Amino acid sequence: MIHGDKETALALTGFMVLILVSFTVQAKEFECLLQPNKLVDVSSPVSGILDDVSIERGDHVKKGQVIAILKSEVEQAAVDLARERAEFGNRKVIRNEELIQKNLISPSEKDELETELLISRMELRQAEAVLLQRTIASPINGVVVERYLSAGEFVQDDPIAKIAQLHPLNVEVIVPIDEIANLRKGMVGVVSPLSMVKGNYKAKIVIVDQVIDAASSTVGVRLELPNSDYKIPAGLKCRVSF
Repeated sequence: MIHGDKETALALTGFMVLILVSFTVQAKEFECLLQPNKLVDVSSPVSGILDDVSIERGDHVKKGQVIAILKSEVEQAAVDLARERAEFGNRKVIRNEELIQKNLISPSEKDELETELLISRMELRQAEAVLLQRTIASPINGVVVERYLSAGEFVQDDPIAKIAQLHPLNVEVIVPIDEIANLRKGMVGVVSPLSMVKGNYKAKIVIVDQVIDAASSTVGVRLELPNSDYKIPAGLKCRVSF
């Protein structure tokens, strides 16, 4: 009987430990929301008429990919003119190189030739920079959420498109202040989306807010969830456990 009582006691102890572990896991599971890592309204640095907008809603874009071009006939002509001046200045220096070597040109004339060439090259770089502003590229890798404007429309201050970076995703969590001591940057959590996408995914804490919401006695925590295949859409509710 004594041996049987010991086995019963051990079994009961193990069962209580399982209950305690289960309670602890549940106590550290929180609701969360999956959001884009970045959400960018892409606009033009200069005003003008759109010549082409090469993206549509839902398109995947790469950082640096051209998404729109403004009409730029005047700016292109300025580049062509500046290039001709720079090339002429270079030819002029070459033609007079022999005279320079034989000191048949005064130092002031030599300085004038070299300065004219330098200025013409600088004017070419300036014209090219102005022309480059007529080409709008995506600042991030992501997905086009919305396209606001089309070819032929005038661009001034309004954005041309909204682009969301979905790799990685931000996992936004609100936790009670009592949990702050248990959470730190670099800690890994397991994220479970509540709809559409099933499964558990590892994410890493990148931000633990230092300002507490006094009204609710909670604090914000952000994790980053890798999403290189864009399998998980943003906007889903989820649960995260630590």
